[in-house]
Amino acid sequence: MRYDPSTEERPKSRDLRGLRRLIAFVLPHRGRLLLAVAALIVAAATVLAFGVVIREVVDKGIGSGSAVALNDALLLFLVVVSLMALSVGARVYLVNWLGERVVADLRKAVFSHVLTLDISFFESTRTGEVISRLTTDTTLLQSVVGSTLATSVRNLLLIVGGIVMLLITSLKLTLLVLVGVPLVVVPVWLLGHRVRRLSRISQDRIADVAASVDEVLYGIRTVQAFRHEAVDRRVYGGHVESAFNAATDRSRMSATLASLVMLLTFCAIGVVLWFGGQDVLAGRMTGGELSAFVFFAVLVAGSVGALSEVAGELMRAAGATERLLELLATRPAVAAPQRPVALPEPATGRVAFKGVSFCYPSRPDQTVLRSLDLQIAPGETVALVGPSGAGKSTVMQLLLRFYDPQEGHIELDGVDLRSADPAALRQRMAVVPQEPVIFGTSARENIAYGLEDVNDADIRRAIVAAHASDFLDQLPDGLDTYLGERGVRLSGGQRQRIAIARALLRDPAVLLLDEATSALDAQSEKTVQLALEELMAGRTTLVIAHRLATVRKADRILVLDEGRVAAAGQHDDLVARGGLYARLAALQFRDGPANAPSEALAGDA
Repeated sequence: MRYDPSTEERPKSRDLRGLRRLIAFVLPHRGRLLLAVAALIVAAATVLAFGVVIREVVDKGIGSGSAVALNDALLLFLVVVSLMALSVGARVYLVNWLGERVVADLRKAVFSHVLTLDISFFESTRTGEVISRLTTDTTLLQSVVGSTLATSVRNLLLIVGGIVMLLITSLKLTLLVLVGVPLVVVPVWLLGHRVRRLSRISQDRIADVAASVDEVLYGIRTVQAFRHEAVDRRVYGGHVESAFNAATDRSRMSATLASLVMLLTFCAIGVVLWFGGQDVLAGRMTGGELSAFVFFAVLVAGSVGALSEVAGELMRAAGATERLLELLATRPAVAAPQRPVALPEPATGRVAFKGVSFCYPSRPDQTVLRSLDLQIAPGETVALVGPSGAGKSTVMQLLLRFYDPQEGHIELDGVDLRSADPAALRQRMAVVPQEPVIFGTSARENIAYGLEDVNDADIRRAIVAAHASDFLDQLPDGLDTYLGERGVRLSGGQRQRIAIARALLRDPAVLLLDEATSALDAQSEKTVQLALEELMAGRTTLVIAHRLATVRKADRILVLDEGRVAAAGQHDDLVARGGLYARLAALQFRDGPANAPSEALAGDA
């Protein structure tokens, strides 16, 4: 099952059976569940016992005129109250604990699963949508599992127990009560589905709000630089108002449902009270029996009304459960085979593309690579050049197995990527992207990202080789300095050098450089280029060429155009042949090699 948030038609259930799928998260805690159920049953039983206590107080205590009988009745009252207090306290604690535990386990399960999904999933899914499901939906489930479900079960027990006690007290009056049940049930089911649909719409609108915030805050510098605040306020306000309107529609329908049910229920009780009063006047019932009957009738009516109020919450929970379980049901298109082929040791870094054709899942009508054949020998440095959209970055993404090609296959050290474990493949590679990702943690953790048991000496060597020690040593807490969300405390060149240090520390067999020096000034580029040359020595290196200094030193230059290799060779040979590469090189040399514009050989595909 593939998840597509742009599609309005999503899997929907017509009842609350979707909540049953949460049982898998409850069963590991069955011990506490049984204790909670026991406490819930005892609490419900003590509430029902109040009807008996009322009858005893009225008939044997007050009606008999005996002080001893009254004391005995009141003592029974105190015993029931004490038992109810203990059972309610135990129920509240155990049920809340279960709610928190189940939601915590569900959050971890969903997040862990999301991390396994392939890149194409994130191409078609808004980050805010996933965040909303992990936060808003799970918070709603915590409330439902931790209180609403228990309240619903408690009310069901009170309804069943109350009806039994009504039958024992007066069959005729009980039949009158039951006549009113359809008047309550029918509106619940007719309006309940409407409440559930509106609840799902409300959750989707909240997801839109989260997505809007995430996008704007991520690009806050661009937002402010282009004075886009007013537009973003208007767009965000629109999303908030849509969410408000959806929530208002849901609340209006829930309120209508609750009010109608309550009105019909107590109208039915009023009719029953009239008939019961006639029986008391005729001597067919005692005052204590009528009092007990009224208590049980009110208890049943109140429980039915409470169920109608929580029906909307349960339906919202069913919608939230669907949204969360949709993520769990999503299967990645790129996954490890059941029996992955082990990569040979030691790693050599031999890469082969054989007849590879590819188009992105989000753009199936645009072919990016066309029958691409490419052989890279161990230790060879190959530069990819070409206009934007030629397929340069796509080659790297396929090599990392972020996607699988529609035709042909790719090999690393003689093993088809589809046959190997993606984690094992990526362990042999290191990437220095054009726009490095810096996480909101310390410099040390950013450099050692993805590695365990790395000592400070290794980190220090990587930092020195990446020429990053000059600014890292000046940070307030050294390597333990918090770098800010997305590395906002660093300049572009500094972020790039941390990314290079990260790659150096991995000691990869295959190095992928995606315009790795594009963010550096001339002085930094010169020093970092020396570090990269040391890193590239003896390793298979695939470079998306940005500047001619990198291109000229490559063992081989591949010119990509419209997804194919248009030419291959070294710089001087390619210039002498003319064609696309010569034209691209001429653009750079027009103002002199030292000041060559970076756009000429760059591209983002």
